[in-house]
Amino acid sequence: MAIRGYHAHLYFDPHEVGHARAVAEAAQAAFGCPVGHFHTAPVGPHPRGSVQLSLRPEQFAQFAAWASEGREGLTVFAHGLSGDDLADHTQYVIWFGTSEPLDLSIFG
Repeated sequence: MAIRGYHAHLYFDPHEVGHARAVAEAAQAAFGCPVGHFHTAPVGPHPRGSVQLSLRPEQFAQFAAWASEGREGLTVFAHGLSGDDLADHTQYVIWFGTSEPLDLSIFG
């Protein structure tokens, strides 16, 4: 299965949305990656508020190096995009910070 890209989800609590915006803006400036909607409550499998960054495969190694410090204390859940949503969220994953339980029931 080929990985076509990556999503990196910055997790935050409602009072951290400003901090999450600053981290997302820094990632966008560094990588030119699209920044999604800032969800202040759980959406999909994500247990907390989150925002999605979309990365090309050739960007991910540099993003990973950046995320170890650039995430500024936020948890980042990153996963590959293979076309299999369940595998993407369970097998092709990398956590920066403390891992959190996902709601996998949405994948049926």
